[in-house]
Amino acid sequence: MTTETDPIDRKILRHLVQDARISQVVLSERVGLSPTACTRRMLQLEKTGVIRGYSADVDAAELGFTMTVLVHITLDKQSEDALSAFEREIVKCPDVVSCFLMSGNDDYLVQVQARDMQDYERIHKQHLSRMPGVSRLHSSFVMRSVIERSISPAALGG
Repeated sequence: MTTETDPIDRKILRHLVQDARISQVVLSERVGLSPTACTRRMLQLEKTGVIRGYSADVDAAELGFTMTVLVHITLDKQSEDALSAFEREIVKCPDVVSCFLMSGNDDYLVQVQARDMQDYERIHKQHLSRMPGVSRLHSSFVMRSVIERSISPAALGG
């Protein structure tokens, strides 16, 4: 089910995506609502699940995690049981940033953060290659991030 949003809701979302710590007063001024009306709309967006939460945008490199690795994973079977077993385990891996079930040649695309090549080797040996049903791993190393967004501006009418 898709939640209906109007231009004001999307304007609220655009501002929150840019700065989730924006004050209610400033946000309400920018979208042309009273603080009470703005808060009511935000609560509704939270209630319907459009806003799933608020988080800090942390620079992993500043914490020593200088490598981003995209790992294409193929399982030996694509049955519901095999997919579920893999998914139950991959969510437990603390080095994984994201995991997507894919169509095409690979079953999953997994994003991993590592400190360096030795750290990635540890993650590969101790975690990824031991996941249930894994038959093939193909790693690509990110040279530089060009753009990272939580949602496209087009989705918010921008």
